[in-house]
Amino acid sequence: MSTTADPPVRAMILAAGYGTRLQGIGQRRPKPMLPVCGTPLVRWTARWLVHHGVRDIVVNLHHLGEQIEAELGDGSALGARIRYSPEHGQILGTGGGLRQARPLLDAFLGDASDDAPIVVVNGKILIDLDLRALLATHRARGGEATMVLRPDPAGEWGRPLRLDADARLVELIGERSPVAREPLGGPLMFTGVHVLQPRLLDRIPPEGEQCVIRTAYRAAAAEGRVLGHVTDGYWWEHSTPERYRQGVWNVLDGKAALPHAEHALRGVHPEAVIEPGAIVEPPVWIGPGVHVGAGASVGPYVQLGARSRVAPGVRLRRVVVW
Repeated sequence: MSTTADPPVRAMILAAGYGTRLQGIGQRRPKPMLPVCGTPLVRWTARWLVHHGVRDIVVNLHHLGEQIEAELGDGSALGARIRYSPEHGQILGTGGGLRQARPLLDAFLGDASDDAPIVVVNGKILIDLDLRALLATHRARGGEATMVLRPDPAGEWGRPLRLDADARLVELIGERSPVAREPLGGPLMFTGVHVLQPRLLDRIPPEGEQCVIRTAYRAAAAEGRVLGHVTDGYWWEHSTPERYRQGVWNVLDGKAALPHAEHALRGVHPEAVIEPGAIVEPPVWIGPGVHVGAGASVGPYVQLGARSRVAPGVRLRRVVVW
């Protein structure tokens, strides 16, 4: 539940993807369960929300969703209340997932206003963003939704999004809003974080196309009711093995300011055993219960998950071990 000092806010973590781009890795863990310096991405996200005072959270589930539920539980260990919205059979997408989860989100409010905003965040990302400031900006502007955006000058992330001088979304999926002014600044990409008012969800049809972008956002943007919040803080998504590894290296390099971390993000855990003659070359994250054999060489850029074993004489460089 949100603190009494703050207006009520709810959140939904999107965690129902198939993980196909992870190839074989995705058969073992869903993307939100990929550990970065010992903490799965979905736990990072829940901790980020709680750190900013958002404690009422719904998580949608599909592929290997039981792992996510086992990791987060009811949220009490994180200072949160967490409920789950399993998507059996076909994945519903963001729009359909939000429609299905809405009763769970509304149940958190009790007697509070049913116009309380909803923070939606993709469970495969790691982000450094002041959520309290974002919520304050969203409320002050009075739009139906605020999308968190990043500069994308090279156009790497698909069709660009653009804002006008009033921070209203001008261009979405190649379409120009008829009520917005001319775009200001360069092309932008969507981070997977947004704040929306419940009335935006009323724009998602109950049947047929339920993509939130092509339905609700498209309609709201045409009326000038979608705003953007541009950030240049740390953001990374972990959709492929290469991006996952690089995301770990980024944190080991200290590129992400993560005040909501639950433990040190570099170094050797005090419960790890490093045998005589073994070499550890930073940056590394070596978790609890890890055993590194005599004469082994670990680092740089190595993450060893809890209870990992490195045999004597083995050399590890730029690898992640679960």
